[in-house]
This record gives sequence, C-alpha cells and structure tokens, in this order.
Amino acid sequence: MLCEVEEGPAGVVHDPGKALLDVALAVALGGDCLADVAMLRCEPAVFGPVASDPTISRLIDTLAASGEKALQAIRSARSEVRNRVWSLAGENAPDTGGQVVIDLDGVLVITHSDKQDAAATWKKTYGHHPLTAFVDHGPGGTGEPVAALLRPGNAGSNTAADHITTVRLALAQLPKRYRQGRQTLIRTDSAGGTHDFVSWLAKRGRWLSYSVGMTVTEAIHEHVLKVPAAAWTPAVEADGEVRDGAWVAELTGRLLDGWPKGMRLIVRKERPHPGAQLRITDADGMRITCFATNTPGRPIAELELRHRLRARVEDRIRAARATGLRNLPLHRAAQNRVWLEIVQIALDLLAGGTPGRSLGEDADARADRQGPAVGAPPPAVPPVLRGRPARHHRPTQDSPPRPALALDRRDRRRPRTARAPARPRLTGSFPPSRRQPHPPRAVEPGAHPTRQPGRRPAHHPSRKAKRSTDSVGGPSRKIEVNAL
Repeated sequence: MLCEVEEGPAGVVHDPGKALLDVALAVALGGDCLADVAMLRCEPAVFGPVASDPTISRLIDTLAASGEKALQAIRSARSEVRNRVWSLAGENAPDTGGQVVIDLDGVLVITHSDKQDAAATWKKTYGHHPLTAFVDHGPGGTGEPVAALLRPGNAGSNTAADHITTVRLALAQLPKRYRQGRQTLIRTDSAGGTHDFVSWLAKRGRWLSYSVGMTVTEAIHEHVLKVPAAAWTPAVEADGEVRDGAWVAELTGRLLDGWPKGMRLIVRKERPHPGAQLRITDADGMRITCFATNTPGRPIAELELRHRLRARVEDRIRAARATGLRNLPLHRAAQNRVWLEIVQIALDLLAGGTPGRSLGEDADARADRQGPAVGAPPPAVPPVLRGRPARHHRPTQDSPPRPALALDRRDRRRPRTARAPARPRLTGSFPPSRRQPHPPRAVEPGAHPTRQPGRRPAHHPSRKAKRSTDSVGGPSRKIEVNAL
C-alpha cells in the first residue's frame, strides 16, 4: 500500500513511504508537527525531493481513512527492518543475553484544544493517555519502541484489555522466536497486576515470563507484619553490593489462591528517603512494595533487582516526549494514531545512534566516542593551551595605516591626537565664615526653656483655607493666617 505513488501539485511524483520517512526524520531532528518537514526540503542534495505540506497532509488523511490496514502495513515494515538490524547488530543486539525485556508504561499527553478522544486525566489535566511498550536496551540505551496504543485521557491505568492489546502489538514487532516462551519478559508497574492480564501472560501455549507490580492490599500488609526477621534478605545493587536499608522476602500461603500456578509474590521494605511521606500500608517506618513473577530457581534479591530496573522506562518516555510525543498535533484520533507510528519510527532511527548502545558498533569505537571512563584522570592538556591566549593590542599612533579591504571600505578610524594637559584642580579649602555665632540666652529661673521672650515657638502656625466668591462671581480661595 505504501509503495503507491502520489503526485504533487507541480507534477512531481512522491513515494508515500519516502514521504512518511521524511516526516519521521524531521521528528527525529526535533520537529513536533507535519510542517517541520521543511527543514529537509531546504537540503535537496542530502534528502532528495521532499513532498510539499499539502501533499503530506493528504497522505496523512489517506492513511487515517484506511484505518488498521495502513497501520498494519507500517508496523509490518518496521518489524522486517528490526529483524534485519538485530541480525546485523550481533553482540550489541537487545537479545544478546538470550532474553528480550519489554517494559510497559502509560504516558499523559496534554492538549490545549478540543481534539477527538481528549478527556480529563487522573492528574486533573486534559488530553490523551497512550500506553507504550519499549524493548530494554540496558542502562546505556534509549530502548526501541514496539507499541503505542492511543487511548482517551480518562482511560484507566489498570485496564487489562489495553495491556493485552499493547503486548500483542509489541510481540508482533519481535522476531518470531521471541513471540512466545520464557525468553521474553514482560515488566509493568502495579497497573499490570490484575488477574486477567497475568492469566493471559501465563496461558498455556504462550508461556511468557512476567514481572508485574502488585498493589499492597490489606491482606498483603497483614502477612508482611508476620514475616520473621530472619526471613528478610538484604537487597542488592546492580554492581552486586548490598543495598543499604533495603530487604526483600517472599510471601506464600493463601495469598496466591486464584492466581496462575507458579506465581511468586516478593515483597520489599526500605527506609524512605528524607522528606518522603509514608503511606497507610507502610509498616514500622518502612516503605513497602510488592511484585509478582513466574521465574523459578533464582534468588529473590536478584529478581527484585531485575524488577527495579524497570524504572529505566521513565527515561524512554522522557526521550519520546522530546521526539514528537509532547503533543498530538492533529485533530482526529485516526490521524493521531498515524502520528504515533511516525514517532516510533523516529525513535527507532535514534535507537541505532544512542550514545553507549549503538546497534552494530563495536566496543572500541563506542569507548573512543564516549571518552574517558568515570573516575579516570583527565587527558593531559598540551602546553600551548595551558597559557593565557595572546591579547591583541591596539595599534599605536606610530604604526603604519591599515590597508583598505577588498570591498573598498576605507579605514574610518579617527587619528589619535595628543591628550590635552590636565587642568589644575580647585582647592577644596574655603575661607572661614565671618558670621559670628549668637550668644547664649539666659533662661529665667522657673520658666519653660522653650517659652522665653523673643524665641520663636517650635511649632508652625496653622493655615486654614476659606472659600469665597470674588467680585466676578467665580469661586476663589483666600488664605487666612490665624495668629497665636
């Protein structure tokens, strides 16, 4: 479908796939609307012929009118390209360790106009609430987007049907060997801790691994209070060191009734950071969190660390916001679904050139581009660069005149004249005053010091304004001074 051509207003033929890729490239360069493709149009020698704004607008309308057929064509093309890139990446591919990790999380996209499916969100804002999925590339990469489900702003965070749809779209982007089996791990926060979603992941024939957050209910809180002190295991950091002030334990018993077979419930307690407020479900001044997994035979501290690394998805969403997901520029929901696919293509283009995790880049080239490691001594500065740069002094009066420039601009500097001699300064001394001070007055015994004869009272006489009419008949103002 995307291989068909479209004719522009000047008779220029544009390939729809090329036009869609141009928009994605403009978004990867910082654009946030369809009109930003103009930055590519300015360099035809680099990007080739770029469709005009009306042509791109008609293309988006055509794709939106086709509905799921057009979206499926775009997703199929992205899946084929991803399989090819992963095969060429070798040891830098996300599946190097034999497991693919998919992180799910929702994102709020605020809108400032009335668009289709825009509604009030749970954060008291207005916009949409898409659900996204990213393939984890580790601590040094941005991750690859594999799904983005457009939802209204009032969509629930723990809607199992939306989570299932998003995982289906994400699995379709992976190579066929990772679309089922334990080698694919699905990680979510507590929004994915529902019976329907967990049962769908663990269904026979699908056998997906999961690590989903769970809401700390009253029953879980009561079991946490009964855990003996010897059952708590210290949590660990990514480097293998013990995490200070954090412990983990596994809960068993009737709490697992009604959940899929093989599910493990792991709880973690940690001293909150300074300034954090405890919840009603926290116990003994410790912050309590819980998650469920179906991975057997591994220490609970290692499983807790694996689930805690899901926080990297926040960096993926932050990068997506800076790459076209800050707003949905179109009005209709079908058009914005196409826009989400464009944003994912832009993020795919950036995933291959992410600092520290470039696909297909060897370790030596990545180390040279990153520079020295953290804690390493800085490189030696050449002696020439250590000194202060030479200052350009003004030419003196005896210096030869500067030659004229090629553009026939003459030197319009005024000649420096000799400085005039300094004028003598006036002295700061003044002749003494000839006015003699008044002799002190004698104060009569028993009299007030301020009511002596010949002495002016300290207060000023009061003045009252009296309105009157002059000889002409107009109003006038007479000031009458009342003597004391």
